[in-house]
Amino acid sequence: MKTILSLIAAAVWLGATAPGHAAEKPMETLKNCRLVPTDWADGDSFEIEAAEGKRHTIRLYGADCFEWHVSDESDARRLRAQRRYFGMTGFGGSPERSIMAAKELGEAAAKEVVRMLEKPFTVSTAYADAMGDGKHKRVYAFVTTADGTDLAGHLVKAGLARAFGVAHETPDGRSKAAYQAMLGDLELQAAKRGAGAWAKTDWERLPDERKLEREETEDLGLATSGKLPDGWKIDPNTASRDDLMKLPGVGEATANRIIEGRPYKSPADLDRVEGIGPRTLERLKPHLEIR
Repeated sequence: MKTILSLIAAAVWLGATAPGHAAEKPMETLKNCRLVPTDWADGDSFEIEAAEGKRHTIRLYGADCFEWHVSDESDARRLRAQRRYFGMTGFGGSPERSIMAAKELGEAAAKEVVRMLEKPFTVSTAYADAMGDGKHKRVYAFVTTADGTDLAGHLVKAGLARAFGVAHETPDGRSKAAYQAMLGDLELQAAKRGAGAWAKTDWERLPDERKLEREETEDLGLATSGKLPDGWKIDPNTASRDDLMKLPGVGEATANRIIEGRPYKSPADLDRVEGIGPRTLERLKPHLEIR
């Protein structure tokens, strides 16, 4: 168990940023916000209304909840990656039961958000574009509940989210590295308690499941290398996560890092993104365009 928890600690922040990123925009604090009911919200993405009446669709910094509104292949791949992260693809004895259990955890996270945000809450955001799947215009944000609880941390601690994704300096001044470390510690606690998804983890298979996910991501990158349509280009400053993942050698973690490192003045600036070396950058350049 101790070895497995050490593995989690070492791998938990695949989305960590590399040094040299552009200065972060200042945060704006929106107090007395309320949750807007929708039929698409999940634990890490939902609509809020600020006190003055303006609405925003937000994506939590640092936490990634299970997909439970799976409508296309991209959602299905993401759900599989999440199941592998928790080492639960064999739960229930079949893929169907594992998928059902994962979706139930996604729904549980969404319901927990509703419960936690019954009272007016605070949103802190720099309005950084969080175009994930392109379906909703989202901005990254921290959410602090009425009793002062960080919502992302609460979901990770409950085992309803993985500590994963884009980070930012916190509203109380902690660095993104410190925030990442804190979420990683909460995840370790959740794993030890067997909270949420961790109750369904096959600890013996977890390392192999994560290894398989890394290998398949790499294979997809190799398969698409040189096979994208002629003239197909995207702007790394505005592209959605899913479009970034179409680039050769770019998986979900690297796509998150690209989003986190915005803005870029030229395609060459992507060399500061962790995981993108000179050879990968040369493969990417024909498909990048700064508009």
